[in-house]
Amino acid sequence: MKTTMLMAALTAALTAGLSITCAQAAITVKDDGGQTVTVAKPALRIISLAPSVTELLFAAGGGSRVVGAVNYSDYPEAAKRIPRIGSNREIDMELLISLKPDLIVAWRHNSSDRQIEMVRQLGIPVFQSDAQTLDAIPDSVERLGQLMGTDATAKTAAAALRTQLASLRKQYAGRAPVRVFYQVWDKPLYTLSGKHILTDAMHLCGGVNVFDKLAVTAPVVTLESVLQENPEVIIATAEKNYGGVQLWKTYGTMTAVSRNNLFTLDGHLLNRAGPRMIQGTATMCEALEQARQRRPK
Repeated sequence: MKTTMLMAALTAALTAGLSITCAQAAITVKDDGGQTVTVAKPALRIISLAPSVTELLFAAGGGSRVVGAVNYSDYPEAAKRIPRIGSNREIDMELLISLKPDLIVAWRHNSSDRQIEMVRQLGIPVFQSDAQTLDAIPDSVERLGQLMGTDATAKTAAAALRTQLASLRKQYAGRAPVRVFYQVWDKPLYTLSGKHILTDAMHLCGGVNVFDKLAVTAPVVTLESVLQENPEVIIATAEKNYGGVQLWKTYGTMTAVSRNNLFTLDGHLLNRAGPRMIQGTATMCEALEQARQRRPK
């Protein structure tokens, strides 16, 4: 009954808030899931359902149009002032209704898929964001710019990102491979597989993800399995790490430890598929280059 009432209220809100004129041409793009997304006019009231999405929207020139976001949407600084509508696991539907969105941008693997589908059925356009490669990040910025009518800003931002990527590729092309264990956090011990965009970033640097073949995108691994892989480099993020890279210090025979290739990098730059991930990739490339220089002569 509550769900039915929410859907009815949302329908009424949309009818009241999204009236359009026939003279306006619809805007259509494909999202990262290959689905067609159409808005009748440039989106003015947008809800972001992932921190990476919030960053993409700001980069595309639509930060002032984001009327709701989920927890941890903390960049840029203005994003901290956006009303919170819940988390990626649970959306406050009543609050969402009150915000009268004309576009929702969601992470494709959002845990609140059921609620997103409810909104989709009511006719609110939903763009699913899930960049699988670094090249897809500027592409996403451009498509979101189209949906918001901020094409000029979005194209400029996308061009700058592509220039940064091209520069990194040129700088690190042909580097000797480095085997890497990427530690998202350590209680439990999480990593990222080849299904995550992080592995594409690692490849740009000449890195090889020692767990890239695992079927799960963010798998839990054992300490023993890491020791068995004997990575040359261990990279931990600065978030949700209790021991961080220090927990490996007691395993002196591991190559990463014996060569002091234990690095802590900013997970906000590397774990989010947003514009700043290219900056994060640059820091990872620098770490791997240090590891190459520490190889025995």
